[in-house]
Amino acid sequence: MDSNESVVHKFYQNLGKLFYAIASIDGSVRTEELESLKEIVKKEWLLTHLANDDLKLNAQQSIINTFRWLHDDNEYNASECYKSFLIFKNNHETLFTNEVNKLILKTARAIAAAFSKVNKSELMLLAKLDIEFKKTRL
Repeated sequence: MDSNESVVHKFYQNLGKLFYAIASIDGSVRTEELESLKEIVKKEWLLTHLANDDLKLNAQQSIINTFRWLHDDNEYNASECYKSFLIFKNNHETLFTNEVNKLILKTARAIAAAFSKVNKSELMLLAKLDIEFKKTRL
């Protein structure tokens, strides 16, 4: 894997961290949240320009496996995962185009709404993420 592929792989792992943070911010990860993530990754993320044909399966596995690992390991809280995502984002701004940011927000909202609508903690984290994306576009 060359350095560009390595960065793209880390990008997808960090998406897994972010999406785990959204799902776990309320203290519980529901099966519906993981299923929503799987569906949107399959339908939307594999169509992005970041994943060439060789990386598509790897991208899907990276997002889902990172999410599952964080959930199974249960050592990392939502705040740590969100902060880790932001560090990656701030170090790799060129990957975060308007199109990608919109898809990240769409995915995060779908996860939050997957079980019993969006709760207050999820809404607050979604708002923070939206503000973060708007800061980088200014």
